[in-house]
Amino acid sequence: MYKIIDGKKIAAEIKHEIAAEVAKLRGSGKKVPHLAAVLVGNNGSSETYVANKVKDCGEVGFRSTLLRFSDDISEEELLQTISQLNKDVDIDGFIVQLPLPDHISENKVIEAIDPSKDADGFHPVNLGKMMIGLPCFLPATPYGIIELIKRYKIETAGKNCVVIGRSNIVGRPVSILLSQKGIDSTVCVVHSRTNDIQKIIRKADIIIAAIGVPSFVKAEMVKEGAVVIDVGTTRIPSSETKSGWKLAGDVDFENVAPRCSFITPVPGGVGPMTRVSLLRNTLLAVKGKS
Repeated sequence: MYKIIDGKKIAAEIKHEIAAEVAKLRGSGKKVPHLAAVLVGNNGSSETYVANKVKDCGEVGFRSTLLRFSDDISEEELLQTISQLNKDVDIDGFIVQLPLPDHISENKVIEAIDPSKDADGFHPVNLGKMMIGLPCFLPATPYGIIELIKRYKIETAGKNCVVIGRSNIVGRPVSILLSQKGIDSTVCVVHSRTNDIQKIIRKADIIIAAIGVPSFVKAEMVKEGAVVIDVGTTRIPSSETKSGWKLAGDVDFENVAPRCSFITPVPGGVGPMTRVSLLRNTLLAVKGKS
């Protein structure tokens, strides 16, 4: 029988730990962490995600600031806002919610963020430090995935791990973290151009599905006893919900789950861990100053 990897439960535990640390900071007269978020446009997923981040801050005792801009903001204006946040000594960490409108370069925006305030862990400086194992702000979703694996005491040393997807936000960084000393997995990254992709996935002890294609991973692609981490969060139409849509993962959960030892649900798996990782990075920024 498979076990559900409950991201909500673990995220709640971590928030409790963070709240205790914030209370200690406040009690000793030190600065309370302040996390800011920049939201451009009215993307429904982004709206929900940022609202949850603000709620998370309140739960752990952080201060939070939300800066909203219409989707016709110029790239120059957005970069000026980032510059102001970089200089604001009261802001410890901030994120610019992706995706951005087509006329704004995401790479320029990411590179403009001060690496010491990069709560998302996307800046090249932080990714470079992660690559060679130096202390840094880890990318939020990979950070959350690794924490789930650790807290559920899932064996990783010498295990074959297949990462499906090669994005700079999830696929590439999580593949590096899984191969580092202390985790010690043997990692293969597959993607849309991989030959015999199903055959490769079928050999995996651990599958990280981050390709953005609903129900891409089918039962016949998963060997008995595998651990499956589903990063997918695609909105698909649904007549079962008031909103008219629901979140779908990259894994055909109903048919894949019976073959697994552990599996994450969507929603309630990786998502809450991504959000709590932002809090952890911001807390780390504050501690680095004190």
